[in-house]
Amino acid sequence: MADLAPQSVPHEPPIPPGSTRAALRSAARWRRQIFAVTWLAYAGFYFVRQAFAVAKLGILDDPTLHGVLTERVLGVLDAVYLAAYAVGQFLWGMWADRFGPRVVVTVGMLGAIAAACTMGVSSALLVFGGAMVVQGLAQSAGWAPLCKNMGNFFPVRTRGRVLGLWSTNYAFGGLAAPPFLAWWAYQVLDNWHAAFLVGAATLAVVLVVFLLFQRDVPPDAPAGNAPADAAPPASMAAATPSGTPAAARRAPFAPYRAALKDRMVLTLGGAYFLLKPARYAILLWGPVLVSERLPAVGKVGATVIPISFGAAGVLAPMLIGWLSDTVFRSRRVPPCVLALAVLTGALALFMPLTATGSAVVMMAVLAVIGLAVYAADAMISCVAAVDFGSAGGAGTAAGLVNGCGSIGAVLGGLLPGFLSGTALFHGFAGAALLAGLLLLPHWNRRPATPSS
Repeated sequence: MADLAPQSVPHEPPIPPGSTRAALRSAARWRRQIFAVTWLAYAGFYFVRQAFAVAKLGILDDPTLHGVLTERVLGVLDAVYLAAYAVGQFLWGMWADRFGPRVVVTVGMLGAIAAACTMGVSSALLVFGGAMVVQGLAQSAGWAPLCKNMGNFFPVRTRGRVLGLWSTNYAFGGLAAPPFLAWWAYQVLDNWHAAFLVGAATLAVVLVVFLLFQRDVPPDAPAGNAPADAAPPASMAAATPSGTPAAARRAPFAPYRAALKDRMVLTLGGAYFLLKPARYAILLWGPVLVSERLPAVGKVGATVIPISFGAAGVLAPMLIGWLSDTVFRSRRVPPCVLALAVLTGALALFMPLTATGSAVVMMAVLAVIGLAVYAADAMISCVAAVDFGSAGGAGTAAGLVNGCGSIGAVLGGLLPGFLSGTALFHGFAGAALLAGLLLLPHWNRRPATPSS
């Protein structure tokens, strides 16, 4: 199969003869700055995204909401949010290719803050439903545009390690946001509404930092282009001052049509669709799942125990990025398949292992699941999506892959409100196994580059 033929791995782009030591220092400084500000930006989104998961504990115990916001209704609201999130993923990546990440991410942050503030002052079901739609659309403006932003500053040769480290942002957000919001909501203010308001305030601070320090492309790059080994084809090389290829502005749907014809992009999308439900079920329902298995731990304990899931998730992208660049020489599929194999086993054993009633065992199982799911997630949704999408359409490819995953995430938000734990985790295990089998034929594939 042509798919299995190894392709050459590009080297660092040659330094132009006129480059100076000062220019090299400037480029390194900009890479550090963009890494930091985009990492913070996506982590910041989670302080609003996780507010609903934290608030669920208080909502379910609120006597004024009995019979209104039940577990099933909360599951439907999660599904509404995730459906809007999926729609946004398909759109925002393409718009980031057209208008630049700065515009798209800023609009997303403003929408997320507004939706969180609305939920922080209301308990009405219809208001919650509308705010969840806005929140889903706003949250989806983060990932694909920020992945494109990083791709504009870092070459393929280092992306596995750099984007692996960068992808710790969402694991950190999922790790840090719940206890922070729970502390404010249940210890300081004793009101579940506070989870939304504190999350909105946190993201507002992040937005200010983002506007001050973010740039779409290296300021000193010729015509605003990305690194040389990620440069678009000659037909798309003319760039606007914002760094967006002029051809993409004239034909905004061309990158999307190209992505839909790319077998590898579609394969990544299918695998991500199968992977995402397990991660989002634990992300959105983790405190409730722990509380049902370990009722003695209380609200704060049920919120704190899933930290092991996020803590392992912080390490996972760094580990899989290093493996893909060094051990597997820029092949992104082998470490994904290995991570999915571990995930399949951990999910299948979740119910029997947690039947012991031990908090330590629960934390250990969640840690293994977090390590495996975040490793595969980061490689598929970020590094591989950017690698296999062209520079002019990297945002579109990342958006398409993440949009497919977000459709699967709808099930992660919806199913825990309807299925028993055994059926739920066995279903997730089967989906993870199928995702690994889907990727397996692409074991030796590397990203094509202009130099290959």
